Amino acid sequence: MEEHVAVATPRAGAESMFLPFLAMFASIYLVGYSIVFRGWGPRRRAEAASCFTSLFHGTPAALLALRVVLYRHRAAGGSLPALLAAPNAAAEDLVLDFSTAYFAVDLARYLLFLPGEALFVAHHLATLYVLATCRHAAGAGAGALLPLEVLAEATSAAQNVWTLAGMRRRDSPLATRVHAALSPPFYTAYTAARAALGPAWFVRMVRFFYESGGGGGRVPAWAWASWTVVIGAGIAVSILWVGNLWLAYFRERKESKLLKSSKQQ
Repeated sequence: MEEHVAVATPRAGAESMFLPFLAMFASIYLVGYSIVFRGWGPRRRAEAASCFTSLFHGTPAALLALRVVLYRHRAAGGSLPALLAAPNAAAEDLVLDFSTAYFAVDLARYLLFLPGEALFVAHHLATLYVLATCRHAAGAGAGALLPLEVLAEATSAAQNVWTLAGMRRRDSPLATRVHAALSPPFYTAYTAARAALGPAWFVRMVRFFYESGGGGGRVPAWAWASWTVVIGAGIAVSILWVGNLWLAYFRERKESKLLKSSKQQ
């Protein structure tokens, strides 16, 4: 029972775990960059170390967030204000600190090694804005945001393995086979999470905040309005990204069939 109370009860001056998590993710990145992928080229080495670090964030973050979301849903008893606009619980703050630390480390990686990747830098800054304002400024609304994190990170492990395999396709037949085998299921899962379930929850969240005035003022108007813009833009970019992947996939399949057909003639 003590564990359940800790999840459901709003925190009172809970200590931030941001700095310990920041040190943890920075250490993981350095291990990946200096040891695990030291034989890779400079650009691929930096990207591969990022995937390595993400493996320690994505699935754990999804599971942590899912645990809190499920308990919050049971405790709310069907009340949307209690579900979406309640003050953040200690366990919700823990998840926010965990993800904030990860994105801070990955943002530093972009700024150090790939400063020209403006889209990814903007994505990380936007993500950090939502996480930090929910955690420190608004102090509420995690119940609305964490379901989106569950969906966003649910495909993280597959995406990282797919990305690493894709980086080695020219050098390794095994990587080529892994990348090809992972592509359809990864695209399908990503589409379901980011282009279907995510937008559905986003619409429900925005509608609730708009109609209730931020849950009766529990979530400030500036917070939920800015989250709407930032998250909405992120969802649109994700849909565009996976859409382009599907187009490339079917184009490659078509070209492969034409090539086989020409060889048989």
